[in-house]
Amino acid sequence: MNYRTHNLGELRSSNIGERVTLSGWVDTKRDLGGLTFIDLRDREGITQIVFDIDVAEASVVEMAQKLKNESVIKISGVVKERYSKNGNMPTGDIEVFADSLEVLNSCDVLPFQINSEEPLNENIRLKYRYLDLRRPQMRRNLLMRHKMIMSIRNYMDEKGFLDVDTPVLTKSTPEGARDFLVPSRTNAGDFYALPQSPQLFKQLLMISGVEKYFQIAKCFRDEDLRADRQPEFTQLDIEMSFVEQEDIMNEIEGLAKRVFKNVTGESADYEFPRMEYAEAMERFGSDKPDVRFGVELKELTDLMKDCGFKAFASTVENGGMVKAVVAPGVAEEFSRKVLSEYEEYAKTYFGAKGMAWIKVTSEGVNSPIAKFFSEEEMKAIIERTGAQVGDVIMIIADAPKVVYGALGALRLKLGKELGLINNDEYKFLWIVDFPMFEYDEEEQRYKAQHHPFTSIKSEDMDAFMSGEMEKIRTNSYDLVLNGSEIGGGSIRIFNPTVQAKVFEKLGLSQEEAREKFGFFIDAFKYGAPPHGGLAFGIDRWLMVMLKENSIRDVIPFPKTNKGQCLMTEAPSKVDDKQLEELYLASTYENELKK
Repeated sequence: MNYRTHNLGELRSSNIGERVTLSGWVDTKRDLGGLTFIDLRDREGITQIVFDIDVAEASVVEMAQKLKNESVIKISGVVKERYSKNGNMPTGDIEVFADSLEVLNSCDVLPFQINSEEPLNENIRLKYRYLDLRRPQMRRNLLMRHKMIMSIRNYMDEKGFLDVDTPVLTKSTPEGARDFLVPSRTNAGDFYALPQSPQLFKQLLMISGVEKYFQIAKCFRDEDLRADRQPEFTQLDIEMSFVEQEDIMNEIEGLAKRVFKNVTGESADYEFPRMEYAEAMERFGSDKPDVRFGVELKELTDLMKDCGFKAFASTVENGGMVKAVVAPGVAEEFSRKVLSEYEEYAKTYFGAKGMAWIKVTSEGVNSPIAKFFSEEEMKAIIERTGAQVGDVIMIIADAPKVVYGALGALRLKLGKELGLINNDEYKFLWIVDFPMFEYDEEEQRYKAQHHPFTSIKSEDMDAFMSGEMEKIRTNSYDLVLNGSEIGGGSIRIFNPTVQAKVFEKLGLSQEEAREKFGFFIDAFKYGAPPHGGLAFGIDRWLMVMLKENSIRDVIPFPKTNKGQCLMTEAPSKVDDKQLEELYLASTYENELKK
């Protein structure tokens, strides 16, 4: 090979005396006059290169002295034993004395130092992502992403799954989030949608007789972004025929353990515990609870029904609930200012109206609401919450959705800020039996919590047929790791009559259902097997395993929180001719003028 005989993580003591050719990037340079040391880097590692005036011609040494970091060079020389060995690097026993040097490409002034451990502005990192990916952390993340994908493919192949790709240009269907739309030039006025998931197609593949399908698919959702969410993401999609919930969960658990071992090097040699959705909400205020620490929600609703504090009593009377979490051992350090900050944080979740607090001290209770409670009522609150001297009880009274959301968020905040979470620990958990429907206050109608193709538990079918919407549970399951939902799925409806009834409960007329899902409904007329599946969020799962704080650190070319690619400057304006070809006109400029 012209550019290299070895990669830069390969040479060892056994290579001493060999003549080699190496190529890579200049990682660091140390100039000691007649001696110039360069750490040469490629994807596989670093090798120390020595330019010695007694070995190489003066012109070669002079050229080496002028090299800038991140320049791409090619050298040739002889491998020698390193005088001062470096046990921290695999090639630390040797060095290469170069006698030739070719600068393949010099480097301009860098926007940031590649080998610096200083925190970098994320926008700068994203603008120069091709440089950011040279950094050790990002190289590691790319390698781990590759290992993860290969682990998945190997496991699925061993288990008899077929890798089948599905369309990226498809029909817009209501799946929860807003679609990305693509105008059609050849069908004026019509639009494709980018898939939020391959959900319909993978079910159609089961009807096609594929039986075991998987795909590592690109998915798109036009929704508000956050640290663990991107508009374009990668999903491991899985579907199986002639299976029940247990079959799928057992198969997926085996896959999760294999991938986890190959990425983290650790084993998860235990049966993943299971928890019903209702229990998860009652105990943790979340359907993806982090069970690495306690601080569980405590039920106070029954105690507040006839209490002297009217704000709590009226909430219960109007169908709300009262729950609390206990912040352990912080009564002295949590001033009123700190507690006010926690209250403002709670208010950001589903519009919580406020947070009451009670400090338990050696002198008694300290709380702005203490005067509204009798001694017996206060004693009952402390006993129910299990609060000890030095603890602070934080209470939310509101509608159930608000209470769960606010207290669940407070619990996580306390866990992180009080150091209650063991960050070296990984805990898997299955959440099962999700509700079929949830009520949307804004639209004043019921929506499917997962999607409208999720099958209903047999014991809840009577409630479904009679319209008791709040009591209907599904054959569904989410896999949670350290408080993040990494995958979720369900057994699907394969009975056309039941599917039609679900559409009806969701407020879709027969005409609307046919317009949106006609091709899908028709397919079920021709012999649909029982089937179910699951989808993993590849990016989020990898983020949790690598203990990264942002999903953007495990995606090669991610978007910002505004959905922008700072490197390519996408999205961008297009010229009028392109719009005309698509029979479109931009209304943005007119809106600005208004």
